[in-house]
Amino acid sequence: MKKVKYFYNTQTLKYEKLVVSLRVKVLRILGFVSAAIVTGFIFLSVSYRIFPSPKEKNLLRDLDVMNEKYEAMQSRMNEVKSKLAELEHRDNEIYRVIFEASPIPDSTRAGSMKEEELSQLQSFSSSEIVASTGALLNELVHRIGVQEKSYVKIDDLVKNKQKMLASIPAIQPVANKDLKRIASGFGYRIDPIYKTVKYHSGLDFAAPSGTPIYATGDGVVEDASMSDVGYGNHVLINHGYGYKTLYGHMLKIKVKSGTAVKRGDVLGWVGSTGKSTGPHCHYEVIKNGDKVDPVYFFFNDLSPEEFDRMLKIARSGNQSFD
Repeated sequence: MKKVKYFYNTQTLKYEKLVVSLRVKVLRILGFVSAAIVTGFIFLSVSYRIFPSPKEKNLLRDLDVMNEKYEAMQSRMNEVKSKLAELEHRDNEIYRVIFEASPIPDSTRAGSMKEEELSQLQSFSSSEIVASTGALLNELVHRIGVQEKSYVKIDDLVKNKQKMLASIPAIQPVANKDLKRIASGFGYRIDPIYKTVKYHSGLDFAAPSGTPIYATGDGVVEDASMSDVGYGNHVLINHGYGYKTLYGHMLKIKVKSGTAVKRGDVLGWVGSTGKSTGPHCHYEVIKNGDKVDPVYFFFNDLSPEEFDRMLKIARSGNQSFD
């Protein structure tokens, strides 16, 4: 049942029934609706500021995922950059030093971004993430490109170096596994005929007559001939790169002048021709015109322990065979 409201009329001194006009009712309704709308708007505004909408929640979730992926990508790129830095260090400090090539400056490796690339990166909405990632990627790509060119050059150097290493004398001219065949070393020794101290310009390898004599490096036979005195039947090989080797007192020569030989090819056989007191191979290494101690050119043949033994044997002050 609807409540009836009364008010006290001071003029009539009576309680009278309160009658609300239609205009007042309409105004009240409009006021209530307006207040509700304003209150709702304020509530929604505050709610949107504090509590995100479903769409915003999805966007925030996507942003979190993107940030995680970006951090993982950034970490991976830093790892790649670290490994690349190690390769660059080995390139400059090891490979290029070995092949006597100039190191590549870091400024050349890093390069610089083109203006159009930089402006394009800065135009993106997520400029911070995109620009930093793009800059790092650009640097990595440039460094990898420079490194690839460097390794191509090093590959060429390796090929040339391999040829050089194959040419440098590096083995003993006769089989000498037990290291007992060195009869006389390099330097001043007693001459077997004149019994005076004389400079001995090579190593004497004592071996039975007919023992094979091997080329100690790749090269071309420059001389293969017989001399009545001195080296007797001998072979001189030009290895290039300033190196030559000589093999003397052969029983018989197998190769001819102008013949290309490889390390390990048989040049002839041990004998005692020329100025010799017994079957042996007189072996010399000549570098840039100077005769040097051959004992330092057996690095393909000997372990460090064997080299120490060989060095002691070669340095003993005994009599030479020629």
